[in-house]
Amino acid sequence: MFHTEPKVTVLARPQFTEPGHLAVHRMGESTDGERLAEFAGRLCYMSQRNPANRATREYLENIKKQGHGSVLEHATYSLLLEGVSRSLTHELVRHRAGFAYSQLSQRYVDESEAHFVVPPAIIGDEALEGAWKAQMLSAQATYVALVDQLMSRYGWVADKIHRRKMAREAARGVLPNSTETKIVVTANARAWRTMLELRSSEGAEQEIRRCAIAVLRVLTAEAPGFFSDFEVYQADDRREAARISYHKV
Repeated sequence: MFHTEPKVTVLARPQFTEPGHLAVHRMGESTDGERLAEFAGRLCYMSQRNPANRATREYLENIKKQGHGSVLEHATYSLLLEGVSRSLTHELVRHRAGFAYSQLSQRYVDESEAHFVVPPAIIGDEALEGAWKAQMLSAQATYVALVDQLMSRYGWVADKIHRRKMAREAARGVLPNSTETKIVVTANARAWRTMLELRSSEGAEQEIRRCAIAVLRVLTAEAPGFFSDFEVYQADDRREAARISYHKV
């Protein structure tokens, strides 16, 4: 199977329980994550009475404008990314501060029926796609043959599960970077903003840029107050990109 788009699923979002003795005079529509960030920000100045009569998302807009991004770190979101390549995740996991990752292991998981992610640059070109797909299927066939041969070579290993792991970890070397993987990514809103600013820009690699735009849309729907200053637009290369109003919050 060949993937041409990532799939983004929200696994976890903040759940906020406000203490009654420090309740914020809240206005406007908001989510738990947004309310948590507002509560944390107002606690710093004991401004729970909301003297400026700001709606929660208006308050957060001012927080972003002022660059007080630390309060955004309290709200964390966990996403499942599927239909992405191992090439993409090699780049993604470079974002360390505020992030946690759990990724499918090729040492343990059978890749004899692995899926592959079509590079955006070749989508729509029949000749390029044909040549690329042939290469993917050839690599997969080689992997299957190697696992079978290595299982025989390691026949002296009594534990079949360990023997299979040994075979797969050796054979995985022939699998291409385009092999599809699955990864759980957890990060706080501030960390997500930083990653999305970098990876949704025109200078980002095309597949991770496409994924960043998909993540941005999901997180904007989850918590507009954290991500509403991103603008998705059609770049000169005829692909979507995004820009941000408030840098390095």
